[in-house]
Amino acid sequence: MITIERHGVEADLAETVRAGLTRKRKELPPKLFYDARGSELFDRITAQPEYYPARAERSILNRYAPVIVEESGAEELVELGSGVASKTRALLYAMAGAGRLDRYVPFDIDDSVVEACAEELHRILPGMDVHGVVGDFGRDLEQLPGGERRLIAFLGGTVGNLYPSERTSFLARVREQMGANDHLLLGMDLLKDRAVLEAAYNDAAGVTAEFNLNVLRAINEQLGADFDTEAFEHVAFFDAERSWIEMRLRSLCDHRVRIPGADLEVAFATGEEMRTEISCKFRRTDIESALGDASLRLRRLFSDDEGLFALALAAPE
Repeated sequence: MITIERHGVEADLAETVRAGLTRKRKELPPKLFYDARGSELFDRITAQPEYYPARAERSILNRYAPVIVEESGAEELVELGSGVASKTRALLYAMAGAGRLDRYVPFDIDDSVVEACAEELHRILPGMDVHGVVGDFGRDLEQLPGGERRLIAFLGGTVGNLYPSERTSFLARVREQMGANDHLLLGMDLLKDRAVLEAAYNDAAGVTAEFNLNVLRAINEQLGADFDTEAFEHVAFFDAERSWIEMRLRSLCDHRVRIPGADLEVAFATGEEMRTEISCKFRRTDIESALGDASLRLRRLFSDDEGLFALALAAPE
């Protein structure tokens, strides 16, 4: 059976854009990247040779999925920011192989990928129920359907896109949704050499740059804005003090942008930079601390052979 819930993602778009572009330092949240084209571009990013996180995480899942399923005792998989579920299929197959896959819950801001994911996985695993949720995990976590013995997966290092205070609040809200027998599987990019980090966000093919600029196209389409993508360039660098990669869009000229759907007109100066994403990098102690602050206990940390990326399996304290 396939069920899909939708929770008014479009309704707060104008407010989100207005709030971000009227700050002293302009900013757009990374959730705005993921319209249909943005989701396609991100899939292309994961195939770039410089982008190690996807390969490293996939290698961990392929190697350790049966162990993760066994240790969590999961009978249901909930995936926050699911995309097309390319990463979690190893978990789904391991659960099916163990004879205890009851339901998959893909949760994503992009309606099109939730629908496509639900239909495809229901064909591949016809005995599994799929309950898709279209929403913003930063706002709609309470819309998750209840369940027993759930493994809640938040992969791809997406938790690193949250500022530290936001991360603490988010993990605490996830904890509130968890029952005593639920587990959380959290993908976290590990701190490493600056050159490796910066190359991952500045691929030679320019796919990440195109992805970054796509946020402007998405606002044009959804709010009737007149952003000229040729008037901006992609910027990404590692901030060692904050231990995060920062992505920005830099204005190449003085100009003004009208955004009718947000009842807004915004001026950009030559060289002005607008932040579009951060991506925090972690040590083991950072991971334990982040989980502990949300009353979660690290049960096991899985990593790839090169120590590039980690999956943290956590349970309620």
